[in-house]
Amino acid sequence: MFGLGWSELMVVGIVALIVVGPKDLPVLFKTVGQFVGKAKGMAREFSSAMNAAADQAGVSEIQKTLNAAANPKKFGVDKIREASGMGPATTALSKEREEARAKISEATAKAATDRKAREAAEADAAAAETAKPVAKKPAAKKPAAKAAAKKPAAKPAAKKPAAKAAAKKPAAKKPAKKHAAPKGDV
Repeated sequence: MFGLGWSELMVVGIVALIVVGPKDLPVLFKTVGQFVGKAKGMAREFSSAMNAAADQAGVSEIQKTLNAAANPKKFGVDKIREASGMGPATTALSKEREEARAKISEATAKAATDRKAREAAEADAAAAETAKPVAKKPAAKKPAAKAAAKKPAAKPAAKKPAAKAAAKKPAAKKPAKKHAAPKGDV
């Protein structure tokens, strides 16, 4: 109702404990509970009285009438359309329009079946393409394994000169001795 969470209720309880005191706190909570109960009862009574007054005034009947007016089938609009000749049951096309409609329907149906057949053929072709490389892959793995076996033999030869160069570098770099200035002479 007021949007109080557990943390807010905890703060209110602590403040009440400090202000009222631990001896009178249960009496306070009982009084507050009775007050809230009376308030809810009054709200419930008011709401039921308003609903009863609305029923006596005929608001529910008006609401039913509005709902029926919003729904054309219950209101009878479909019957009015049929009687006036505007409904879907009594629409008649001229011979030329009927022939054009039939041609369009046939062409649409043929295009749909052609499209479905084409999509099925494409799906079969795609499935066949994905199946073919699977059979070739095991044959391709054997030469790759031989090539991989040759490469490790070449790598140790490349590492040996690098190790010799690394050994020479520390020998070439010797730090020069610097004369330290006394701390007090700066």
